[in-house]
Amino acid sequence: MSASLLDTWIEELEKEESELIGVRRYLHQHPELSFEERKTSAFIADRLRSLEGIEVRTNVGGGGVLGFLRGRAPGPTLAFRADFDALPIQDEKETPYKSTVPGVMHACGHDGHTSTLLGVAKVLSRFRQELNGNIVFIFQHAEEKPPGGAKFMIEDGALDGVDEVYGIHVSSEVPYGRIGLKEGSAMAAVDAFGITIRGKGGHGARPHDAIDSIVVGSQVVSGLQQIVSRRVNPLQPVVITVGVFQAGTAFNVIADTAKLEGTVRTFDKQVRSQVEKEIRHAVQGICESAHARAEIDYLNGYPPLVNPKEGAARVRETVGRLFGAEAFVELPAVMGAEDFAYYLERKPGAFIHVGARNDEERTHYPHHHPRFDFDERALLDAGKVFLALAAESLLE
Repeated sequence: MSASLLDTWIEELEKEESELIGVRRYLHQHPELSFEERKTSAFIADRLRSLEGIEVRTNVGGGGVLGFLRGRAPGPTLAFRADFDALPIQDEKETPYKSTVPGVMHACGHDGHTSTLLGVAKVLSRFRQELNGNIVFIFQHAEEKPPGGAKFMIEDGALDGVDEVYGIHVSSEVPYGRIGLKEGSAMAAVDAFGITIRGKGGHGARPHDAIDSIVVGSQVVSGLQQIVSRRVNPLQPVVITVGVFQAGTAFNVIADTAKLEGTVRTFDKQVRSQVEKEIRHAVQGICESAHARAEIDYLNGYPPLVNPKEGAARVRETVGRLFGAEAFVELPAVMGAEDFAYYLERKPGAFIHVGARNDEERTHYPHHHPRFDFDERALLDAGKVFLALAAESLLE
């Protein structure tokens, strides 16, 4: 690898810092929900088309964008991924760049991922004649909503010919200046369920003439937690959370229908399958014992995200060379999920977390919080990691 050329790339990226921030803030002001990102994808495609030497594909997997940069000579093909969908959250920050779309917000940093990768593409396009190999810039839609965009983009050829794939996520849980990952099982599989309980409505004063869907639903919520505590090996991490419980219309009316929605997080494939079976069994048993009926919809979402040993080691060494060994942190596994897992099921690589928390309170809010924000200096750190990974593979 030519260290001097990497230094040049980094200097070029540093010159683009104000543009990186500007693009991030523009996207933050104009968020779009998963599977609805038409203006965002068009914005990305236009920016890529303005760069010399990048071939652009749109509508990949339904809404994604690919940029293909071919080097001067044969060599490996790396893929870098950024996501660009937002969340159904009202932006409560008081900043000049707060969301202009009611009820929609970039509350997870995807605007930053996209601006970073656009900046990296801009720099590398200027030096394509120095590359021995190719780079695929994957701009992915719908990371936040299962079944997610990764699966569909892969089916549509996003990883064709790719040798390694890397993704980066800014993190409000990691201090600025620190970069890390978890080798092995790093993030959980995510499944979703919907349960409709059908009882029999009636007057609140005559419960014996009704089948109270709220009481039955409450028993279901309690019963689901017993799956974790009494049906699954306690050495296996499992989370079952009921996030929606909707029923009733008046204080003196027994509700005939209750609707529950929730999520399941697991790491082990067998446990994942077991928990689904246990949920179906528990819900049906509780409802039958109360003379109610249950309808269950169960969605298997993203698989567990597993960082392979080789990819993790490469990132660890890259971060050490760039920022010093103390900059790299070994992160714990988390029960959050990421559809980048689909890429790592098919290709070597890694998913990297870049610290974006500083001493300011505004950077302390967790992801998916209505006041989420981050230290925008992290954009440069993320871009430098991408550039260094490219240099190590594609420069002599």
